[in-house]
Amino acid sequence: MESVWQKTEQRIKYPSLKKDIDTDVLVIGGGMAGILCARKLQDAGKRVVLVEAERIGSGITARTTAVLTAQHDYLYQDMERDFGEEIARAYLHANLDAVAEYRKLSEKISCDFETLPSIQYTAKDPARLEKEVQTVNRLGFPARFEDNIPLDVLAVGASVYPDMGQFHPLKFLMGVAEGLEIYENSRVLDLEGTTAKLEKCTIRAKQVIVATHFPFINRHGLYFVKLYQNRSYVLALENAPNPASTLAELEGLGLYFRPYGDLLIMGGGDHRTGQKGGGWEYLRTLARKYFPDSKERFAWANQDCMTLDGLPYVGQYAPGMPGVYVATGFNAWGMTNSMAAANLLRDMLLGKENPLEKVFDPNRSLLHKQLWCNLGATVADFAIPTKKRCPHLGCALKWNSQEHSWDCPCHGSRFTESGKLLDTPAQKDADV
Repeated sequence: MESVWQKTEQRIKYPSLKKDIDTDVLVIGGGMAGILCARKLQDAGKRVVLVEAERIGSGITARTTAVLTAQHDYLYQDMERDFGEEIARAYLHANLDAVAEYRKLSEKISCDFETLPSIQYTAKDPARLEKEVQTVNRLGFPARFEDNIPLDVLAVGASVYPDMGQFHPLKFLMGVAEGLEIYENSRVLDLEGTTAKLEKCTIRAKQVIVATHFPFINRHGLYFVKLYQNRSYVLALENAPNPASTLAELEGLGLYFRPYGDLLIMGGGDHRTGQKGGGWEYLRTLARKYFPDSKERFAWANQDCMTLDGLPYVGQYAPGMPGVYVATGFNAWGMTNSMAAANLLRDMLLGKENPLEKVFDPNRSLLHKQLWCNLGATVADFAIPTKKRCPHLGCALKWNSQEHSWDCPCHGSRFTESGKLLDTPAQKDADV
């Protein structure tokens, strides 16, 4: 199913790469993170080549809800407890700076940008959000606590971030991509140092950025144990209220909302890819309850890479891969984290210091509870007696009856009913 963004934007076509080339920087992946990295490095004077396995903006960026906020699921009170005040402050201000940069760029790119408050609400524990507001205030941002929210759903308190935003992600991406050297339908099959091997040609680069959502080089970095993927479901409703804000529920299956034109975009029903739970029917039931006069116009789903500790992995791909960098694990907040990642990687490739280098270091400790959850899920999956296996690392595929796809519960690859690749990290079709 196509998103509202795919239905309302004509995308530019770029050629495929058919000959060997040399470049300063190769960016692999044409989503928001990859395009922003390419733009920033080209503007800094580097020759940059970007390759995309399909069409730019056709993956996760095409199905985001495109909310721009520093108010994420990982509460700053928890981040400060887990990592300390310095890291919590750096993460907050990197994402606030990202919102400001999107706002500034939107003055030159027509992308339906709107400045709106961002609201996180609770149906259970207002004291937790009151504490969150106090924490964010101390970290340097004027959040506020309110008792009510501008939408008729169950809520007993909310934290509000003023002057956040939303936009049309594909309109923005196409604007940023203008003037970049881009090759579509050009899948990188392997990396040897900083040389990329494609089916018909080779790209020799001095530096490489892997921005493929889920990193595809398995022999370095341990990303197959450091990441898992979540499915999230979205409806776009006509004849529903306009809350003039973006909203996200703190608990449960995490409802979230944003307006777009005459539509109310409603999401949630998240579950780990390959497992059951939530889905469109969960959202449709709640839409009938809260907005009985509404009518469904669009429905789609998206997939997010989740890290062990709630912070992205951005920086050197692995200790044994000099000159190769990665941007992944944005934990359902890909828009602002993409901008923060692009700023960090620009500085790293130019040899400049950036305070996020420590915060986003991909090679930080693996010792978190989620590691054992990931390993347990993989071991349990390998024990399933079936010939339907994911070509990524051999996990057993499970049938997704809602979306009529074969899904990998280990790492999140997805395939059509006939085995055609839908979502990475797998790089080829499955034999189903």
